[in-house]
Amino acid sequence: MAESTEVVIECRNLAVGYAPEEPVLEDVEIAIHRGEIAALLGGSGSGKSTLLKTLVGLLPPLGGDVRVLGERLYDLSDVGRAELLRRTGMLFQYGALFGSRSILDNVSLPLREHTSLPEPVIREMVRQKLALVGIEGLESRLPADVSGGQRKRVALARAAIMDPEIIFCDEPSAGLDPVVAAGLDRTLRRLQELFGMTMVAVTHELESIKTLADRVIMLASGRVQAIGTVAELSGREDLPEVYRFFHRIPPEPAGVSNSSLLASLGDGDQEGG
Repeated sequence: MAESTEVVIECRNLAVGYAPEEPVLEDVEIAIHRGEIAALLGGSGSGKSTLLKTLVGLLPPLGGDVRVLGERLYDLSDVGRAELLRRTGMLFQYGALFGSRSILDNVSLPLREHTSLPEPVIREMVRQKLALVGIEGLESRLPADVSGGQRKRVALARAAIMDPEIIFCDEPSAGLDPVVAAGLDRTLRRLQELFGMTMVAVTHELESIKTLADRVIMLASGRVQAIGTVAELSGREDLPEVYRFFHRIPPEPAGVSNSSLLASLGDGDQEGG
């Protein structure tokens, strides 16, 4: 885990959602330090993606405060917020690549939009980033001509092309088989180790966070339920929702305990011969 005490993302008394009368999350208090990988973890509908949208400037909070790289994100002008967010990168869930553009053009897009670097320099930077994520030599291909795992790595190269201080990842291993997903997790970890980037990854994949996360921020029932390492959270028997998630225990149906349900299933098997 990173040893830096510098806080680069901070939420205080944060409420997020799409309607003031129906917040998705309330009382969010988190501090993410420079150089660490933090995973926003939770089941479907827990608010992971909603919180991420607020952290990346897409969804104004319903209340409270968001600070990114020392700035109150939503107190900035649109121009100021855009300038701040150029110091970050975003890996979208499904890559968000332009299908009609080559991999070179997809990865180089931030450089062409936000810098005046000459074309030979841009091409060399793209080549280096593609090599860094393990897909050197694919510059001339279209996204449709490479595998799903390679498309995720193209999107990662684009997110990292401006050497951001923070990379936000929305379900980075979604849609990938376990072997390919594990390889992508190792690549993310390698980028963090090489460049000291801070990463925030939204996920519900336990195997992924075992490789990837320094700390986990567990969301459930509209709140941050716990923050800690995988080992710490998996042992929190005092927090039933957290413990059930880490041990893949389904919630009990109303009025039926897990033990009685298993017993009834066993009786049915015996009757069926």
